[in-house]
Amino acid sequence: MNLAVSTPWGLAGLLLVLLPLFTSGMQASATPWLALMPADRLSSFIDAGLRLCAMTVIAALVLGMAGLHRTEQSLERIGHGAHVVLLLDRSSSMDNSFAGRAPNANNDGKDAEESKSGAARRLLTDFVKHRETGLIGVAEYSTSPLFVMPLTENKTAVQAAISATATPALGFTHVSKGLGMALSFFQQQSVTGSRIVLLVSDGAAVIDHDSEQKLREWFKQQQVRLYWIFLRTANSPGIFDKPEDSRDDNAQAMPELYLHKFFLSLGSPYQAYEAESPDALKQAIADINQLENLPMHYFERIPKQDLSATCYRVAGLLLLVLLAVKFCEVKR
Repeated sequence: MNLAVSTPWGLAGLLLVLLPLFTSGMQASATPWLALMPADRLSSFIDAGLRLCAMTVIAALVLGMAGLHRTEQSLERIGHGAHVVLLLDRSSSMDNSFAGRAPNANNDGKDAEESKSGAARRLLTDFVKHRETGLIGVAEYSTSPLFVMPLTENKTAVQAAISATATPALGFTHVSKGLGMALSFFQQQSVTGSRIVLLVSDGAAVIDHDSEQKLREWFKQQQVRLYWIFLRTANSPGIFDKPEDSRDDNAQAMPELYLHKFFLSLGSPYQAYEAESPDALKQAIADINQLENLPMHYFERIPKQDLSATCYRVAGLLLLVLLAVKFCEVKR
């Protein structure tokens, strides 16, 4: 059960549990000598039951005041799924629609267009909802990476973390730092099932040579698969487009294409999706959800559970029983 108390010295009060053995708590009255009467088993049973109730009340109150709790536990589970880190781009362009402009509002106040970040939050929340087993974490990046939620099996917490990413975005994209943080989620984690980083962004940036070398090494060490969902803005270059002018064939002119080439050179499983609408984004997420559903086992962390309230409820209930019996006592 892994039971413990917050204040062990408080357990000294358990000595008071012996008090009901020496007193019944009932009013004494003069009675004739009953030694010649047959034994009343029912009365003896009731007397023992009331003493036991009183002892339980005292024990429950002492344990409640001592802070009885169940310590954190790990429960091994087996199922189908993956360890997934959702890495979300929080650059300012993500707050625009797929048409490349701020979402316009209708006369009734509702958005006629959905921002790329809004579509990503909505569809990723649905993605998490349908992942019955596995661990999911959340990270963001813009100028710097932002830790949001560690790998956890708590889907409600992950959905809340995704909703919390609806904050004003910043102007820059530093994808290498974001990937570094996403890979750090897998440190100290046993390798079971698939381990994936799901990158959702609408742009890219140049990665320096040192960062490229570190990312290649980390991807191999952590045995991580990479999925990139590129949210392409209308009339903007895509990750599969070839430069029309050879002078534009460089990372500064076409950062998305060269980031895609870098991901292909990682030496780890990689797949890219190009989404130009919320429907295309939905299809890409559904495809990933179907692909990454392999057998796995993992340990579910069960947090500390405070049992003080349960102790007080038990004590209160039994006190009501004792009070009811006391009120039924015949006074002479």
